[in-house]
Amino acid sequence: MQQGVPAGASSITELDAAWSVGSPGPRLRAIRTAAEKLRDRFAAGPRALAVRTLPIIFSPYPTKHAFFGAAISPAPFVVFTHRCAVVQFLQRGEPKTLLFNPTDVPGARSTPYFERLAAGVPERLQKVIAKEFAPLPEQLAKLGIRAEDVDYVAYDHLHVQDLRPILGTEDGRIAPRFPNATLLVPKVEWDDWDDVHPMQRGWFVRDGKLGVKKDRVALTTGDLQLGDGVMLLRTPGHTSGNQTLFMNTASGVWGISENGTCADNWSPMDSRIPGLRAFCRRQDVDVVLNANTPERGADQYTSMVLERTVVDRVSRAPGFVQMFPSSEVTPSPLCPGLRPTILHRAIEHGSLVAAGPAAKAAPVASSSGRVRDWVSPS
Repeated sequence: MQQGVPAGASSITELDAAWSVGSPGPRLRAIRTAAEKLRDRFAAGPRALAVRTLPIIFSPYPTKHAFFGAAISPAPFVVFTHRCAVVQFLQRGEPKTLLFNPTDVPGARSTPYFERLAAGVPERLQKVIAKEFAPLPEQLAKLGIRAEDVDYVAYDHLHVQDLRPILGTEDGRIAPRFPNATLLVPKVEWDDWDDVHPMQRGWFVRDGKLGVKKDRVALTTGDLQLGDGVMLLRTPGHTSGNQTLFMNTASGVWGISENGTCADNWSPMDSRIPGLRAFCRRQDVDVVLNANTPERGADQYTSMVLERTVVDRVSRAPGFVQMFPSSEVTPSPLCPGLRPTILHRAIEHGSLVAAGPAAKAAPVASSSGRVRDWVSPS
């Protein structure tokens, strides 16, 4: 097991002093100021090679959590689409491939909260409510990426994650899905999983890291520049080790996070979801949390302000920012009044290249895929 900065990556220190400010109010202001400077440097730098987002599953999620109780709707649940991001970038001149949030669906279903939610629901109905897309390795293969080509795996947080199918187990009973990938995980969250607080317990797969192969685990302790145009920043609050992926693309800087469940969470004063603007005026707040674990809400709020500051504005709707929810609320007739004001749906940037441990000697080759960066208005 590695600790510290993974080989090839580098530390980002611009936010360290701001996060060390003792009081929450001054810390928020310090983070905003430091994030503005970091954003200017990052946006002026090189871009990532390519980004693709791949759908994994439709799933129900409580409305009260998705919008911190602010949304007005008779629907007790929203439907969201959980997605994995494929990100390619140059690391010291060498192409690397990162999978961000490659969630194992069977493992996620064993999360205590979702097990309780599914209890008593017929299996046939469960498949309708929680529809799976094609398996991730199959979707990657269509992009020309083999499982052994993946260099890094990371998650914005470890809720609902089972790492055993991803990394494999020491005893060999479970083979690794991505045999050459290194998991980038904040040490604080890895350690907390050993004895989860009751406020978090329902969202962690109990044995999700039991017996995993630790030689492919890198425990991180700060903000990381993974390579050209790609960084992982600490965004604590939703969990102790929450982190957000930022990418510099042809359409500007994007972030991927589950601190919010749609674009409206980061821009509630421009939202058309009933209740969000009134809630923010009443509470004098600027963002709406994804609040299934609200015990560190002040930190999560600060993290969402950090995210808003680092990313660019949506060109078609400048009241909104380019924060891509890893689980995005999806319009459904079952959820009246809960249609996001805008839907991101996908990020597509650049051309995929031959990369990964199995292709180090191969020349870099552009993919034939269409290049586009877009936001789809609702």
